[in-house]
Amino acid sequence: MRALTRNYAGAHRSVRRPIPTREHTAALVLRGSSAAGGHLGCGPRIQSRKRFWPRLLPRHLWGMRWQVTLTTALMLGLGMVTEAAPAQPNALPAAAPADQAKADQTHTRVQLVLEADTVRPGDTVWAGVRLQMDLGWHTYWENPGESGAATEIEWHLPEGVSAGPIQWPVPEKFVAGGIVSYGLAGDQMLLVPLTFSARVPKGPLTLRAAVKWLECAQMCLPGQAAVQATITVADQTTASAQAALIQEAKKRLPQQKPAAEVVAWWEKTGEQSRPLLLEWAPTPGTVEADFFPLASTNFMVQGATDRLSAGPGKVRLRKLVDRLQGRWPSRISGVLVEHGADAKLLAAYQVTVPIRSAAPGLTVAKLGLGELLGYLGLAFLGGLVLNLMPCVLPVIALKVLSFVHQSSGSAAQRRKLGLVYGLGVVVSLWVLAGVVIGVQQAGQMASWGMQFQQPQFVVLITTVVTLVALNLFGVFEISLAGRLMDAAGTLAAQQGTAGAFFHGVLAVVLATPCTAPFLAAALGVAFTQPPAVIVLFFTAIALGLAAPYVVLSFFPGLLGLLPKPGPWMNHFKVAMGFPMLGTAVWLLTLATPHYGDRGVLWVGLFLVCVAVGAWIWGEFVQRGSKRKGLAAAMALAVVLAGYAYGLEVALQWRKPSGADSPVQPQRHGLIDWQPWSPEAVAQARAQGRPVLVDFTADWCLTCKANKTTSIEIEPVRAKLKALNAVALLADYTRANPTIAAELQRFGRAGVPLVVVYPKDPAKPPIVLPTLLTPSIVLEALDQAAR
Repeated sequence: MRALTRNYAGAHRSVRRPIPTREHTAALVLRGSSAAGGHLGCGPRIQSRKRFWPRLLPRHLWGMRWQVTLTTALMLGLGMVTEAAPAQPNALPAAAPADQAKADQTHTRVQLVLEADTVRPGDTVWAGVRLQMDLGWHTYWENPGESGAATEIEWHLPEGVSAGPIQWPVPEKFVAGGIVSYGLAGDQMLLVPLTFSARVPKGPLTLRAAVKWLECAQMCLPGQAAVQATITVADQTTASAQAALIQEAKKRLPQQKPAAEVVAWWEKTGEQSRPLLLEWAPTPGTVEADFFPLASTNFMVQGATDRLSAGPGKVRLRKLVDRLQGRWPSRISGVLVEHGADAKLLAAYQVTVPIRSAAPGLTVAKLGLGELLGYLGLAFLGGLVLNLMPCVLPVIALKVLSFVHQSSGSAAQRRKLGLVYGLGVVVSLWVLAGVVIGVQQAGQMASWGMQFQQPQFVVLITTVVTLVALNLFGVFEISLAGRLMDAAGTLAAQQGTAGAFFHGVLAVVLATPCTAPFLAAALGVAFTQPPAVIVLFFTAIALGLAAPYVVLSFFPGLLGLLPKPGPWMNHFKVAMGFPMLGTAVWLLTLATPHYGDRGVLWVGLFLVCVAVGAWIWGEFVQRGSKRKGLAAAMALAVVLAGYAYGLEVALQWRKPSGADSPVQPQRHGLIDWQPWSPEAVAQARAQGRPVLVDFTADWCLTCKANKTTSIEIEPVRAKLKALNAVALLADYTRANPTIAAELQRFGRAGVPLVVVYPKDPAKPPIVLPTLLTPSIVLEALDQAAR
């Protein structure tokens, strides 16, 4: 056999390419299970024998195989006449001398054993390819990992006998020079089921197989051997002398574990690489755990494994997945391995687990009709209460002014505008529901108020709210759908149906940063449900948010409580511009985490240009009489200049510079906040310290209210110090899949969320209500210290 050597460096260079397509020939080469589609690892892998040797070289070297062969021959010739230099520590393995690469000089002995001496037609007999490797040498598993090549069996069977896929034993992990591979060492058995058809003729049959492997220690050598065994087709199936070996090998196979007992989800999202988390309840006594993935042509799971902290009685692992081609997987297959003290193997499980966006502990509960109606009722009440939250106060001012206008209009027009406002609310929340469903279907985390985590959305909504404030100040006028109304119509008619619809949309946009009572529980359930149920929940929220105004439009007697129209309305309209302007300033501050302090300056410059353009439009186009075209062009030019220079050139608003920088905890308050992470929580509890975790965001006004009134106060600070408690801040201002997963684990779809962990790790965490008081926080801390 031609001598070949292969070191780890060469293997590593070829690891990132997809595995070539295998051909199905008369002589089948079985390599066990692998993936060729939408998930990692499923179905048998078939390979023609001529494809084995190219895998020993990287793709870019295989195209130069004749040059490589000549170079190797010259090197081997030099090796025969020169003295080999001693190996250096951590150096790449040297090429092997020719006599060490012969077939009879390999370090692996191969034997074919059968569990039966005789077999009845129609039965299945287990065959075992026994690999006995010298000490320090190993061959490779079905997925060799970042280097190597899996052992292959090429069967030559009589007619009527067929071989199934290889059943692989539990692998080990081998690391050399930072390259991780999966292999087998010692005395191992590759089991293969052989099926004898009902028509196979009686008498002795010779079963032959050609086995090819790659064995590695300080160097890697390819090996091959031809093995055979004889079995007799008879009336009964009888055990052979090697049956005990086969039975022992079966015990070493990974056991099947139900997929429901293992949870897998993406920790973060990315274009080419994503960290995957796996969590399950291990066997008692487990000290170490690992996951060996099956191979895929579309994806590669890196060999390194991170062990993370998890809840009591749980194991959580992190594996990095690289995309080679195609889409991200929807499930993953592999072997979970659990080791006890002294590295003793406790258990190994073959699993195929769906990859989802929900974190462990969050299950998709199938709601009964009563439960569904109850949660929909909570969603309706939550939408109703949103009308009283600070987020929506500017829109309430607009609606109060609108109702004053409507008090002198016709009943039909009043009802029409009320329904159109409600339609704007419903349609907007349907759009938001569609976004949530789309994000979840893409394998990412969806949450309430997630649009405020996008810097471009913050800039756009700040611009819209600024324009609304300028309109209320009278800088320019908006006459939406005025052509549909009578020219002599009332002021309410001049606002039109489009104006009512816009108010509904704006109410939804400004409501989403707030999570009201009743709404938190409803959203926590909604975000775990199928798409149709999510739409139902968002519809219930929309009906609650729109209900007061629709009811007022249908009952004119209630409108009689409002003042009569008069000159005061113009003053009230201008006064309502100030809360809207304050909202714009607050929205402007939300751009700071994305663009930095200087970035906010450029956004402000753009808003000034927008204001100047609006003033030119109102003063010289709407109220002017000459050269309106020139004035309109000037207004547009000012806005475009502000956009081009302020946003595109100076700010580069579509690529925020601070998007990837970590969010630092706020230090300016009374409490010394530390950044939150699951590891920080576990470490503090292991030290016997209570933990206060505040899940918050700059765009969440409810969070700000809770912090000002009930958290960042002297009694809470003193209590934390007295209890030696740790305060952790989980900042959700920017998108963070880990925080989103933790929110969903507690049944919340968004912030605020405040959790107090008792110092005893065995006790469950204490989840505080949406709206806090100082007594609620202090009592929870006292309870956590007991």
